[in-house]
Amino acid sequence: MTATPPPRDPGLPGDATELFRRRLAKLDTLRARGVDPFGGRFPVTHWAGDILARLEAAAEDEIKSAGAVSLAGRIVALRHHGKTCFAHLRDQSGAIQLYSRADGLGDRYTLFTDLDVGDFIGVTGELFRTRTGELTVAVKGFEFLSKALRPLPEKWHGLKDVETRYRQRYVDLVVNPRVREAFILKTRLIQALRAFLDARGFLEVETPMMQPIPGGAAAKPFQTHHNALDMPLFLRIAPELYLKRLVVGGLERVYEVNRSFRNEGISTQHNPEFTMLEFYQAYADYNDLMDLTEEMLLHLAQSLLGRTEIVYQGDTVSLAPPWRRVPFFQALSQALAAPIEPATPASALRAAAQAAGVPVSKPEDAVALWKDVFDTLVEPTLVQPTFVTDFPIELSPLSRRKRDNPRLVDRFELFICRREIANAYSELNDPIDQRRRFEEQARERERGDEEAHWLDEDFLRALEYGMPPTAGEGIGIDRLAMLLTDSPSIRDVIFFPHLRPEHRDPPPGEAGEGQEAP
Repeated sequence: MTATPPPRDPGLPGDATELFRRRLAKLDTLRARGVDPFGGRFPVTHWAGDILARLEAAAEDEIKSAGAVSLAGRIVALRHHGKTCFAHLRDQSGAIQLYSRADGLGDRYTLFTDLDVGDFIGVTGELFRTRTGELTVAVKGFEFLSKALRPLPEKWHGLKDVETRYRQRYVDLVVNPRVREAFILKTRLIQALRAFLDARGFLEVETPMMQPIPGGAAAKPFQTHHNALDMPLFLRIAPELYLKRLVVGGLERVYEVNRSFRNEGISTQHNPEFTMLEFYQAYADYNDLMDLTEEMLLHLAQSLLGRTEIVYQGDTVSLAPPWRRVPFFQALSQALAAPIEPATPASALRAAAQAAGVPVSKPEDAVALWKDVFDTLVEPTLVQPTFVTDFPIELSPLSRRKRDNPRLVDRFELFICRREIANAYSELNDPIDQRRRFEEQARERERGDEEAHWLDEDFLRALEYGMPPTAGEGIGIDRLAMLLTDSPSIRDVIFFPHLRPEHRDPPPGEAGEGQEAP
């Protein structure tokens, strides 16, 4: 016979532990002593990281002359030594050691020693250097700012389960310094991209996230409904068609750092919600954007990392230009050791692909075969920065035809470390040609291709008013951040990636009293 478990306290979460209950008891004790465990405003005068940067190597006289400091942050380590107690306080800039004494804090000393790892406090004190040489704040007073009821993961085991890290990013950021550093770098990356484009006369703009017609990419959209207008709307898959409308309106250099949404699978390179940079430059073509892209990424590496080489998952990559440029069909020909061009019959292409061991998705479809060969044989070899250029028109419904070969378009994709980082082309500004291509895409949709482009009459009308020769580019900011932070998965550079519904597991290892968070 199975014993009936005791009823759970309805005021506690389902995964409450004994340490959780102990902290709740401390909460009651604090309130009984007249202490608010969830305090309010605290006047911060200094940041931990700034103090260390300025005074860690300073002489004793300079440290003493710094005067009183007030800091606030989370306790990440506690060490009791009878009538003295050491702790480490971490704010967003770094961590600094605290030192308290019973004869210095008086009756409040027991409150200090009863802190838990994870609690937020504000402290006021003066700086000194310990006998071991560590710059430290001698605590003269402190305030409770927030009591942490859940213990942080134990230092030596940490928060290592990948799904738990992604699901509980708030804990991941506390206990994994490298995670914090990666997200800080991503933020600085976006700031640097903006500054780079602003300095070259580009104007940052905003375009709709909800669109009546999803356009600008081959992707399946998310759909919703607007009640007041009684109409379907789609989360944008790309801002492209709206940005080009702005070029028609006379804004000749525009960009948007945008959130886009695609109803697709999840992998180490794909998240349904992601961040892109798209920019458009009038009177330019895709060759101009290749030069600009080389300059941009080199600038980012130098300004953010201080070097022109990056190491990604064991591969050392040089961002120093010029980068390799290879036409699409030349890459296919080299991979198959046979001449391949747009007019090559599907039967000959299929035979060459099968001889090379390429899995074939649609044996009678030349376009599908091109993609199969490229994905299987070409893309895995593109480690160093490579512009793959001059794509077939069938894969590029928004790109301008090449003057010397109308079966190809002025388009490039940038690959680094075997993955696409950017996509760009000389924009199609002929409204008659664009209508024909949209109509062909509509026929593809009727044949069941959910990712084919939609026919957008308003965009065609905009082109009919005239769009100057223009080049446009989209850069995956999340993938670029992966490269610069050596992160193996796109989820490592998205604060809250999409996951399947949570199945409750036992909580991660817990820190006991006197232990440290990493």
